[in-house]
Amino acid sequence: MAHAVKELFPQVKVTIGPAIEDGFYYDFDKNEPFTEEDLKKIERKMQEIIKANKPFVRKDISKEEAIKLFESLGETYKIEIINEIEDEKVSIYEEDGFIDLCRGPHIPHTGLIKAFKLLSVAGAYWRGDERNKMLQRIYGTAFATKEELDDYLKFLEEVKKRDHRRLGKQLKLFDISDEIGPGLIIWLPNGAIIRKVIEDFWKDEHLRAGYNLLYTPHIAKLDLWAKSGHIDFYRENMFSSMQIDEVAYQLKPMNCPFHIEVYKSELRSYRDLPLRFAELGTVYRYERSGVLHGLLRVRGFTQDDAHIFCTEENLEEEIQKVLDFTVFILSTFGFDNYEIYISTRPEKYVGTLENWERATAALEQALKERKLVYQIDPGEGVFYGPKIDIKIKDVLNRAWQCSTIQVDFNIPERFDITYRGKDGQEHRPIMIHRALMGSLERFMGVLTEHYAGAFPTWLAPVQVEVMSISEKHVDYAKKVYGRLLTEGIRAKLNIENEKIGYKIRQATIEKIPYMLILGEKEIETEKITVRRRNGDNFELIELGKFIDFISKEIKEKKQIEEVPK
Repeated sequence: MAHAVKELFPQVKVTIGPAIEDGFYYDFDKNEPFTEEDLKKIERKMQEIIKANKPFVRKDISKEEAIKLFESLGETYKIEIINEIEDEKVSIYEEDGFIDLCRGPHIPHTGLIKAFKLLSVAGAYWRGDERNKMLQRIYGTAFATKEELDDYLKFLEEVKKRDHRRLGKQLKLFDISDEIGPGLIIWLPNGAIIRKVIEDFWKDEHLRAGYNLLYTPHIAKLDLWAKSGHIDFYRENMFSSMQIDEVAYQLKPMNCPFHIEVYKSELRSYRDLPLRFAELGTVYRYERSGVLHGLLRVRGFTQDDAHIFCTEENLEEEIQKVLDFTVFILSTFGFDNYEIYISTRPEKYVGTLENWERATAALEQALKERKLVYQIDPGEGVFYGPKIDIKIKDVLNRAWQCSTIQVDFNIPERFDITYRGKDGQEHRPIMIHRALMGSLERFMGVLTEHYAGAFPTWLAPVQVEVMSISEKHVDYAKKVYGRLLTEGIRAKLNIENEKIGYKIRQATIEKIPYMLILGEKEIETEKITVRRRNGDNFELIELGKFIDFISKEIKEKKQIEEVPK
């Protein structure tokens, strides 16, 4: 691809072009963005290069030779990369006169490339630093056969249809306003209803599981974040501090120090433990504008956060309970397939190696007890402890990072929290950090794409739309609508002077689970006609039977296939 670009646009400079999980990209220094027509030209030129069937020839040369070579080619970005390589020699590849710096290995010749497609163009800062020049990044993918490529392109089309940003606008779920700022979410009425249902379910289940609910402030003195270690280990992800009464304050990036303060508000005994605090706590983290992405990567978000304070004796049991709770919550939302990782000690960390090893062993043992398959993710733990990360798989088999369970011996020590043991002495509790959904924003984005916006009835912002066929049927429609509201069903009344076919199409576009179609026949029999959003119709049934049916579906949180009669 880089060869083709250089042939078509000789003034362009090449930078970095790696293989990635589902294809490849290359960043180019070009003043004007590549157009769709440019991509077509590049693809045609690539086909010519493939057809020429020229070999890739590797050469290992000294850094000095390489610098002279790329100076002669005017490729200044390559020179910058070479100067950062510690080895005395570097490898270059040549193919039909085109030369590139690359570690390799490569296939023997271009003729082996069978099926490829250039997918898109995006802006990307050099080295990912917004202080550097904006480059043009071309994404592409390649497969061994055309059939595999076609399957992948169909998959991408399905991904595009399910994009939560597009569906968010169509279904009026959320908005991101330039006036308010990037990465800050406005929940619109439909999205707010779904959020309320999720929050109510979350709170009820946490109370059943023995958690205490908390609410904590959005800011705290900067000293608190120094004490917790966030200033030393997390500063680049925090917003700038602010001055209030000549004291520095900080928007919270985490909820944990607040929960520590709640723990410290009373003297604690071993009889109080395990002590479980849960909060839907909104936090703020600085994310570069280039990585912000709808609901999936934001600057302000609400974690379904909890912290468990326990003894070493009940640590493993508490981890197992959290694992069971996580599986229950995820399966309720329709996620039964996931990947599990244990993330181990990073390069920058706090605490002793002994505590890190104890914490990691406790996480591994809990997973083994629950017979859950996991992988090790080396060095990806947080600075204060190792963690279990659970990546849920959606209907397209894409993995999303949501749930996390973290063991922490270190923050309790930093804040000097204790409990009185059976021996009458003071002991240090262990702290478990955990989030089951991760954040409400990200989870909502994943849910939207998983269901393609067709949320199950218990989550749908409007569960039933009542529609009259003509003006003669308006009074009956109002009566049915009022009964649904009384029964606690989220309903919408459509008595507009439009054809019934149009009303059905609109309700289908809005992905409303059930439509009640009311006309002369329904009034005469004092019954209703029910239509599902997939086009299935019920026979005429009594309104009371339908209410019993949909109420059961809402309560059980899954679609009931059997139609009431």
